[in-house]
Amino acid sequence: MVRGEWGWRGALVVGLGVLIGVLVAVAAGGPGLLERLGGEALAGRFAQVQRAAPGIVHSARIDPEDPPPGVESDLRADLARYGTAIENASPAALRGALVLDSTRITLPTVDADVAGGASLSLVYASDAPGRGAYVAGRAPRARGQVVELAVSERTRDALRLRVGQRIDLRGGALTNVQAVGRVVGIYRAEGGQGPQSHGDGGRAHERLWGEKPLLARPLPGPAGTAPDVGALIAPRAAEILQNQADAELTVEWNMRLDLRGEAAARFVGDRGARDFQRLMARYPIAAKEAFCNVETYGGKWCVLGTHPASELTTDTELTDAFEEFRARWRQANVVMSFAPASLLGVGLAAVAVTSLLVVRRRLDGDRLRRARGASATALALGRAGESAPAAVLGAGLGCAAAAAVPGSSPAYGQGLAVACGCWLLLPALTWFAVRDRAVLREPASRGAGRRLVVEALVLLLAAGGVLALRARGTEGAAGPDPLIAAVPVLLGLATVAVLVRCYPWPVRAVARWSGRGRGTVALVALSRAAKEAPARGLALLVLVVTLAGAVFGGLVLGTLVEGRHSATAWQVGADASFLGAERDPGTAERLARARGVRKTATVRQLRVDPVSGRDGGRYGISSLVGVDGAKLRAAAPGSPAARALHDAGLTRGGGGRDIRVLASEGHTGDLLTFMRLGKETRLRIVGTLPQDVARDPALGPVRGATAPRQHLLVADNRDLRAFKAAEFEESALLLYGARTDTRALRSLVPRAAPRSRRTPTTTG
Repeated sequence: MVRGEWGWRGALVVGLGVLIGVLVAVAAGGPGLLERLGGEALAGRFAQVQRAAPGIVHSARIDPEDPPPGVESDLRADLARYGTAIENASPAALRGALVLDSTRITLPTVDADVAGGASLSLVYASDAPGRGAYVAGRAPRARGQVVELAVSERTRDALRLRVGQRIDLRGGALTNVQAVGRVVGIYRAEGGQGPQSHGDGGRAHERLWGEKPLLARPLPGPAGTAPDVGALIAPRAAEILQNQADAELTVEWNMRLDLRGEAAARFVGDRGARDFQRLMARYPIAAKEAFCNVETYGGKWCVLGTHPASELTTDTELTDAFEEFRARWRQANVVMSFAPASLLGVGLAAVAVTSLLVVRRRLDGDRLRRARGASATALALGRAGESAPAAVLGAGLGCAAAAAVPGSSPAYGQGLAVACGCWLLLPALTWFAVRDRAVLREPASRGAGRRLVVEALVLLLAAGGVLALRARGTEGAAGPDPLIAAVPVLLGLATVAVLVRCYPWPVRAVARWSGRGRGTVALVALSRAAKEAPARGLALLVLVVTLAGAVFGGLVLGTLVEGRHSATAWQVGADASFLGAERDPGTAERLARARGVRKTATVRQLRVDPVSGRDGGRYGISSLVGVDGAKLRAAAPGSPAARALHDAGLTRGGGGRDIRVLASEGHTGDLLTFMRLGKETRLRIVGTLPQDVARDPALGPVRGATAPRQHLLVADNRDLRAFKAAEFEESALLLYGARTDTRALRSLVPRAAPRSRRTPTTTG
């Protein structure tokens, strides 16, 4: 008997210790793990932003060289020296993470005298491929007054060039140029490792080919024009052409911020966010002082070697990306905190049920000891001593598991608090069960009344939590949200209360029906099941609370995935899209002919503030969106906007003076007018805009570029031919094709500078 008792106690200690260990690991390691995940997400966001453009761009404008007597220019060395100074000016907290990625000088295009002609873009890039990437010849160098050129294999094949060939360079966008170029190298644009590769091998140059695609492959110009090609040059060649053209050039030092591990995680919280904002505000000032500690007020009082230079200016998209990430992470953190909170709730419920079962199992013996003179406090202290090994074992296991998570800082205080709570639960329940009032008085009637009150309170709290969550959503303060954590637990408790109360009724009905038969087994079994239903409520409590947490977590995950897909579809609008199509028609034309693109449609938006043509009253600031209705209907038959334009007959065009529109508010036949370029422009409402058009993803790329406005007007682009491209706030070329090649599309578009939105985006 004693051996069985000790075996039961040992199993209890081990099982309870493992359970406490899990809870301690969640409480101690959960915050650090969330912080680590936030750091990884922030690092991934920065990496995504810097795939489209350099993270930080320092630039200075330089005039033609003006060397003192006896001094020769060495622009390559000057650029490297100032680049090192700018890199060393980075804050200590970002030292090693904020690195100089490349130095670039891009010249305006010149005309190249080759077969068929070509518009040649000349670029100096410090991250150009090294010797290993050249299939013939070498990299450009400084050679007197000759402009040495290096071109890609595709450019060589397209223009039929060879190493040693001389090319006359004449003025194009860079005027007053008359120079001789010489092809000295042919490089492979897809591979090679240069001195500035930073260990990435051939991948290091993918950024160069993406930001300067003409260096990798020539692009055919619009119909009847020469192709656009690119070539690498040495810094001295840039000086030669600049001196001839007497032009101003811009030097760019491109920086990359590579945050990893704890370096990124430290900027996730509110305090870290303030630190990052302070660092990003101070760095441009420090870089400017390192370049030239002189206030030029727009002039060129600084020098870059032998060149008069302006002060250093800094442009970055990292701060905007960080603010966007911070807003999204705050909401994501609120939702993700539900997982550890739910797990803690289930675990604590399991500990409470285990403690209650222990108290019930030993209640008769404890009451006998109380009758023999033992105090309730002594019995509670005895239970504390019995459960202490389990608490110590669980605390050790949990803290060890939390410490094993790489890249996180465990919150040992929270873990020890959970362990102490689990340890004190059993002695507290023991004291409550054997206290004087519980032993000397029959609690049946009052206990039943208290139970009804508790169950009613749980039902009210669960209903109130659901209503509050539906009304408020997940918008809350940063960090764990008590409402989101409590709702699934309350729903589980409410479900258990309802099941325990309702379960006996159908069982008793079946028992009475079975009592009419001959056998007694079914009657006895069902009657006992109905009578002992409340006793089974403890096990049911843990099961239902666990299921409630799992179901709620699945619903949250499904909502987040659905929201992400909807946001992506709204941002892109099609299989792929190109923002700013009206400002760059050449690139838009090339994208429309790209491999895998089957159909295209253009969407444009402008801001109007019309007045009523009837009484002169203001209609309200509105977004006038133009759509290629027929093309959009052919490419996306399910588009609400295309369907509405077709049903209203707007896709067939009109020859009248008025612009026919579908309006979100107004009556058919109403006339709206607004002033454009000093002339009155008339809008005729021909129908009411269906509500689903406002949520059409095809309009998302242009509507998402501005804040929501009072009204939405939709017209066919055929009626907006009189508007010039510069009048539209935003325009997008929607690209449709089941097999669109994302990399091929991106290679056709020069990667934009910070704060530009010209890069094509895809739903993939």
